[in-house]
Amino acid sequence: MPSAPAQRDLSSLQAQVAPGSVVVMPAGAGPLELLLLDGRHVLVADEPAAAGGGDAGPGPYELLLMALGACTCLTVKLYAARKNWPLEDVQVRLRHDRIYEQDCADCESASAKVDHIAVWLRLVGPLADEQRDRLLEISEKCPVHRTLTSRIKIRTELDPG
Repeated sequence: MPSAPAQRDLSSLQAQVAPGSVVVMPAGAGPLELLLLDGRHVLVADEPAAAGGGDAGPGPYELLLMALGACTCLTVKLYAARKNWPLEDVQVRLRHDRIYEQDCADCESASAKVDHIAVWLRLVGPLADEQRDRLLEISEKCPVHRTLTSRIKIRTELDPG
């Protein structure tokens, strides 16, 4: 298959992506620029210039945060709408860090680094304190949050095609 996106028929590639699947491949533009296809959309991912990329799109961890933030935002909006609560706006800010965990029971050493995602939820509207507390609780029940905090098995195989 040709490596440059200009030589690729993206619509043909998109048609081959099964629902619920994505395909990631080099974009052929910058050294680390990638195309992400889901059958309906084309996104670009890249690394910042400081990491050898061209900064043409978010990096992998930013995409992960975006997925969690989108799911959190939608979950909160849908729950508030279902309850007819006066939520006017919701914003989710996220940050990923690798931190040294002082009391890590599952770590091999006391100075092991642990991935940490901080999430800040901003709820706008005349909500009662109980409603705000419940929306905060619901925010941690979004499907992506549950996936990230569950036991995950990832199996990588060579594609015979």
